[in-house]
Amino acid sequence: MKLAELTIKDFVDVLGSDAPAPGGGSVSALCGANGAALCAMVCRLTQGKKKYAEFDELMAEIIPQAQALYEKLILSIDKDTDAFNLVSAAFKMPKETPEEKAARSQKIAEGMVESTKVPFETMELCLQVLRLVDKMEGKFNQNAASDLGVAALNLGCAMKGAWLNVCINLGSLKDTAMAEDYKARGQKMVEEGEALSQKIYQTILQSL
Repeated sequence: MKLAELTIKDFVDVLGSDAPAPGGGSVSALCGANGAALCAMVCRLTQGKKKYAEFDELMAEIIPQAQALYEKLILSIDKDTDAFNLVSAAFKMPKETPEEKAARSQKIAEGMVESTKVPFETMELCLQVLRLVDKMEGKFNQNAASDLGVAALNLGCAMKGAWLNVCINLGSLKDTAMAEDYKARGQKMVEEGEALSQKIYQTILQSL
């Protein structure tokens, strides 16, 4: 079952069940995909309009980038749950002999790395979209201003949500250097993302 292929209701029903996954990581990826799709939508609503003709080239540049990013974020919805399932499966492995214990420990470690990497990649993708949205300031169809504001809010929320999913796994990484690298780069990203999201939101709010 691919989560990204479910109806909205079916996805939310699974989310609200007692199943541990999908969870916050998949929801963060979905939130980011929504933001990226809104970014592409506003570009398309700007492109070809006489009033905004001078920005056609910019819109044509951003549309394929935003579309590629939301397609990657849609894939991350399932990738996040798949990573969680790897860890769950590893914990269920037999541990009666030293060999079994070693194999189980190795698989758990591999699963934790994947469970950290996927939400980190979600953060990277969302930040890329936020930078695209920032380029659009004052250059988009103002009738869609609220839509672009919602895009910025979704992307900021997605970044912070994905960051929580990175942070909860850092302490379980055996490679402490890797954990410190994720922590340093992730903190820097989430600060930039939060600043961009709020700047875009406030600018649009003041324009309404």
